[in-house]
Amino acid sequence: MEMSLWDQWVEEAVSKLESLKLLRSLRPIHLPINEQSKPIDTQMKNASNYDEFEAFDGLRQWDRASVEVVIADSTFQRWVREVPSCGDDADCGNQEAETGACPQKFRKLLLFSGNDYLGLSSHPTVSTAAAKAALAHGMGPRGSALICGYTSYHGLLESCLADLKKKEDCLLCPTGFSANMALMTTLGNLGSLLAKGRKPLKDERVAIFSDALNHASIIDGIRLAERQGNAEVLVYRHCDMSHLNELLFSCTMKKKVVVTDSLFSMDGDFAPMSELAKLRKRHGFLLVIDDAHGTFICGKNGGGVAEEFNCESDVDICIGTLSKAAGCHGGFVACSQRWKQLIQSRGRSFIFSTSTPVPIVAAAHAAVIVAKKETWRRRAIWNRVQDFQALTGIPITSPIISLVVGSEEKALQASRYLLKSGFHVTAIRPPTVPPNSCRLRVTLSAAHTLDDLKKLTTALSECINFQDMRVYSTTGCASLYSTSSF
Repeated sequence: MEMSLWDQWVEEAVSKLESLKLLRSLRPIHLPINEQSKPIDTQMKNASNYDEFEAFDGLRQWDRASVEVVIADSTFQRWVREVPSCGDDADCGNQEAETGACPQKFRKLLLFSGNDYLGLSSHPTVSTAAAKAALAHGMGPRGSALICGYTSYHGLLESCLADLKKKEDCLLCPTGFSANMALMTTLGNLGSLLAKGRKPLKDERVAIFSDALNHASIIDGIRLAERQGNAEVLVYRHCDMSHLNELLFSCTMKKKVVVTDSLFSMDGDFAPMSELAKLRKRHGFLLVIDDAHGTFICGKNGGGVAEEFNCESDVDICIGTLSKAAGCHGGFVACSQRWKQLIQSRGRSFIFSTSTPVPIVAAAHAAVIVAKKETWRRRAIWNRVQDFQALTGIPITSPIISLVVGSEEKALQASRYLLKSGFHVTAIRPPTVPPNSCRLRVTLSAAHTLDDLKKLTTALSECINFQDMRVYSTTGCASLYSTSSF
């Protein structure tokens, strides 16, 4: 099978690093989980029953903390007037107001601009896990993962994520951005490793095919790989499989990689996963997806977009984040054991970053389990997607709703109106999006209620015309609306 070529190349690259004594290993520091110094690997053996992680069968009052925020009136006024702020407004309200020196008013806003899709950031099981770990270990050993920052807590989380993504192994990174950077630079480094000490010829380089609307972390990573002279980057039109197919056919390099967001963060549309899987079989490329916005919300088990489209085995490497639907912080690369060894040995953003603090890792581990147990949260967020479509007539396909209004001024005016109406929805402007494609980026959460959406859409209808909205939909994702799969 042609895909075995990639296995051979990775094996050869790892062997090369091993012969040069440059292969790096993770050596977990085992931290006790209670006064009896019981090692966490004992907990790992018993973690499959998940009994200690309390779950609930519906929304609770604490869930509102993930979608309700309070800002100082001075901040509100600056925002309305588009006056730049250094961020010190809140200090006056939090400190001096108590002395009477600076009486401050506050405004409650309903948040429709975050990425906490399941509302897990305020879940008591998640916060309790963080608190217990902090009380037991403080922030944990502080250092890079290859020095002293990798603990058995990190290993436990990696194991859970690998299982979620149906991959052999997983590598935790400080952020999703660093995860993409680490993988992309490792891909670029592969060519030079296999060239055995000389600069790789053009045909020996790695060809990276990237969707035109991929996340900035992917773009920055492949640019760096290209500047190192070890990779060639080819950008295909957004979700255009015909264009990608043409580029693949015309490329003479053997080492081909296709990288794409699975659910695009600005437009809210899905990558055509089924077509990518077919192209992978035809061309034998390595398929990499950034599933930052799909993990935990798509698929029966929350495995992400690949699970939803039944093509997990066609995805070779999956990048993910713990800062969105998990409600915590951090990133990861789900892959084979050999790829993990290669990335942790050559991925500079991983190697030279301090590891994630233990309490954050403990919270993320709890969030993974809660997300799996509380399946109603996935049902709830897709119900909210259906509700928004029914209320507006806009055929959205995901919890990311991109309402393109055109000019910056139109977007700012709409955002200001929503702010005055009690909604936190920011205007997205260049350089995040191209000129004249400014938009309101609305994101839905399982913690939102139908009443929240009715209020939001009423306010939206007074500042934009729903019939004028352009919606990006490249892959009919009707199955995502079905609650029967959960």
